[in-house]
Amino acid sequence: MAKQNVAEQFVDILARAGVRRLYGVVGDSLNPVVDAVRRNPAIDWIHVRHEETAAFAAGAEAQITGKLAACAGSCGPGNLHLINGLYDAHRSMAPVLALASHIPSSEIGLGYFQETHPDQLFRECSHYSELISSPKQMPRLLHTAIQNAVGRSGVSVVSLPGDIADQTAPEKAVETALVTARPTVRPGDAEIDALVAMIDAADKVTLFCGSGTAGAHAEVMEFAGKIKSPVGHALRGKEHIQYDNPYDVGMSGLLGYGAAYEATHECDLLILLGTDFPYNAFLPDDVKIVQVDVRPEHLGRRSKLDLAVWGDVRETLRCLIPRVRAKENRRFLDRMLKKHADALEGVVKAYTRKVEKHVPIHPEYVAAVLDELADEDAVFTVDTGMCNVWAARYLTPNGRRRVIGSFSHGSMANALPMAIGAQFTDRRRQVVSMSGDGGFAMLMGDFLTLVQYDLPVKVVLFNNSSLGMVELEMLVAGLPSYGTTNKNPDFAAVARACGAHGVRVEKPRQLAGALKDAFRHKGPALVDIVTDPNALSIPPKISAEMVTGFALSASKIVLDGGVGRMLQMARSNLRNVPRP
Repeated sequence: MAKQNVAEQFVDILARAGVRRLYGVVGDSLNPVVDAVRRNPAIDWIHVRHEETAAFAAGAEAQITGKLAACAGSCGPGNLHLINGLYDAHRSMAPVLALASHIPSSEIGLGYFQETHPDQLFRECSHYSELISSPKQMPRLLHTAIQNAVGRSGVSVVSLPGDIADQTAPEKAVETALVTARPTVRPGDAEIDALVAMIDAADKVTLFCGSGTAGAHAEVMEFAGKIKSPVGHALRGKEHIQYDNPYDVGMSGLLGYGAAYEATHECDLLILLGTDFPYNAFLPDDVKIVQVDVRPEHLGRRSKLDLAVWGDVRETLRCLIPRVRAKENRRFLDRMLKKHADALEGVVKAYTRKVEKHVPIHPEYVAAVLDELADEDAVFTVDTGMCNVWAARYLTPNGRRRVIGSFSHGSMANALPMAIGAQFTDRRRQVVSMSGDGGFAMLMGDFLTLVQYDLPVKVVLFNNSSLGMVELEMLVAGLPSYGTTNKNPDFAAVARACGAHGVRVEKPRQLAGALKDAFRHKGPALVDIVTDPNALSIPPKISAEMVTGFALSASKIVLDGGVGRMLQMARSNLRNVPRP
């Protein structure tokens, strides 16, 4: 039996850790690894057109499956292209292993062709980034990298010189047991005792939920019902907490709607559940705040806490529910539910009048029709910018749908690459990329990846020929828009030239039929929808000081563009309010 080389051993360990795909672009220093993948039936090489796509795709796969995913880049410029997608995966707490192949080991530090120092470059966007310098070192180092990625929910990077990858592996590598799943984390008794006392002493409690409530929907609902608490959410918490929620008061932040802002500011005790909500100007500074998070480094970094609780949300609530006293007074909850419904009634009219005749098409109308026609278990990947707005306002969660975007890192061009990773996990599940024309054009080359692998991703392109969110930020800052206009091709014609289904929609009456046809099509499809670039309604009194990066952080409500089916949910919840 022939001896393994280091690359073969590397690929075997990845396969044993549950990795089924390695996304990347081939290159000379990667050749031994790519060849090892070719000969290993347990793992596939996924050839993308840009390494940034590889990292985004791996991050999306990890978010969908909850398991380790992997990507790779060749030496120098190749692996450097991974960095943006790895930042996003790391900030999204997605377990991703990145292989950064390297120049020949004898040339490191001598200014060799394509030389970079990947073990240093990726340290800020990873829990672990190390260089393999000998064959004997590789198995233990790769095991450590995998355990960091899975155990700490983020990125690990392994730098491997091509010459070492091609060397003979040690005769018998120790097969260490691999960490492939995270444990649950229960808070200490002292923290539980303190939190029970605070909840029992408070008259008005509000829960504000983030992505850390994934898998804890039942516990949040039971807890809210027992203490008569309104439940608001951040954008990343929407898919996990808004559905089947009789206590829902909407979302806070830049894209906020409803009564979430009021509920968090008018309570006696605010409990932040599994959220690292970044916009502290939307959080109160004059009420008691408790934060529950499985990542201790998140505790207290956005607002001053009265109690920090280290634990995952589900386990924490399971400890609290039997111990807190049930509250009988639901006046605060009912008042917030009423405010929420009233707030939604006020904005829902904005884009409901004659939308079927409005040209260019209202993007809100597109999002509403998409929400109605998409599958009940669809995965939506969402471009940063105005597509975030339409997803936040119009996509209806139900516990089976997923919504993935660059919600923490805020990168352009993430939707199409993420759709690739999501679709590879299940070809039968509907995956919809909600792309803006700016983001789509940035990594448009990887539309060819859909065609090459016949991935049935449906790209719904919101084409307003502008960088809409940037334009909004300029306008709010009192600046004329500049450099935000895109001169676009007929993207549907481009899709057809690539060998995919493509259709262009310019009139509202064409929209539903075009989407249905795309969804019925068995392969990749693109629906290029010409939308109104002037679809935003901006509040009249916003100062330039309110603009900080992506957030208009001193404003309660920034966009006034309708709320889709959320008004129906709010009206339904009002039926639970006792009548005098």
